[in-house]
Amino acid sequence: MGKALEGVRVLDMTHVQSGPSSTQILAWLGADVIKLEAPGQGDITRTQLRDVPDVDSLYFTMLNANKRSITLNMKHAQGKEVFTRLVSGVDILVENFGPGVVERFGFPWERLQEINPGLVYASIKGFGPGRYANFKAYEVIAQAMGGAMSTTGFEDGPPTATGAQIGDSGTGIHLVAGILAALYQRTQTGRGQRVQVAMQDAVLNLCRVKLRDQQRLAHGPLGEYPNESFGAEVPRSGNASGGGQPGWAVRCAPGGPNDYIYVIIQPVGWQPIAELIGRPELADDPGWNTPQVRLSKLDKVFALIEEWTEQHTKQEVMEKLNAYNIPCGPIMSTKELVEDETLAELGSVVEVEHPQRGRTRPSATRSSCPTRTSTSSVRRCSGSTPRRCSPRSATAISRLTSCASPAPSEFPKETTTCH
Repeated sequence: MGKALEGVRVLDMTHVQSGPSSTQILAWLGADVIKLEAPGQGDITRTQLRDVPDVDSLYFTMLNANKRSITLNMKHAQGKEVFTRLVSGVDILVENFGPGVVERFGFPWERLQEINPGLVYASIKGFGPGRYANFKAYEVIAQAMGGAMSTTGFEDGPPTATGAQIGDSGTGIHLVAGILAALYQRTQTGRGQRVQVAMQDAVLNLCRVKLRDQQRLAHGPLGEYPNESFGAEVPRSGNASGGGQPGWAVRCAPGGPNDYIYVIIQPVGWQPIAELIGRPELADDPGWNTPQVRLSKLDKVFALIEEWTEQHTKQEVMEKLNAYNIPCGPIMSTKELVEDETLAELGSVVEVEHPQRGRTRPSATRSSCPTRTSTSSVRRCSGSTPRRCSPRSATAISRLTSCASPAPSEFPKETTTCH
């Protein structure tokens, strides 16, 4: 079975997380991704947060499997020549340098278009044009300036960063959407184009529900929030869902830090919940039996539910609630996720053979491509990450710039290092 992006060639100038997360998706979908790194250390994440000496870090391997790699000194004349040849033979160029870096190398968009009129040139920056344009941005800065932190946490606590990498990987996913749109349009026009995503904009888009609620505040309090008072801004509301169906995380046995389950109460679910918690009379009690009256005392509603859930494990609660089609989900720790057999069977979490790490859980376990396609295969994570090789011959350069893509597992014995 062929891959959706088989034959598509990507020159990957990205580093750290936001850019590599986008090119990783392209590699998963079958593109031939050539990662371009600086001589010496290479991508900084190769050594960042290392858990095993002299081995590429898990930070690097989780984002760069299924790629090839070369090192290239972009300040050297020969390096620029090789880069020009690479650009002429690829479909997509992706970078997430600071503003102006690629231009200072001598390759503004106009020059790249001259080299390859069909090139899709994709960039990630911290911010869009304007007063923030030259400011540095990282994961949590994007969360802070995109609206996520001000609305995450509890009302009496500080703004809080989410554990999900919505600033970095969230931006990378948005960039992939733009890249694929540009590739499709190229089939109509024959021309490439620029694709740009700012990290602040990506987080802002992911916070659209909170922006909706900011507009709703003009018409009164937000009834589905547990907050007692509202000012001029959307407040932090703990674990409230922010949607039309109230939800909360309630404690389960035996009471560990992640022994919780998130429960959503739909109108049709109130009667079975009342029966499960041993309070069947509340199903018909006018003080409890409508969504409107329950919204006015959500703290009491979930306190009653928690009295029951504390007597059972989160898995037991999930089984009991799902028997009545009541939406719920146990809080899964990272350890539980990498050891979950269902996720392993689905291929959502894969165990891979790594040259230095071997094949042991959890060190060789990582998340895999969440996209499943019916008529094209998706490339699962390989255990290897790209080796930085150093061919100096014209043959080696031609191999990289030729239109023929190598097999996914094939690494060039020669690449190019220009110092």
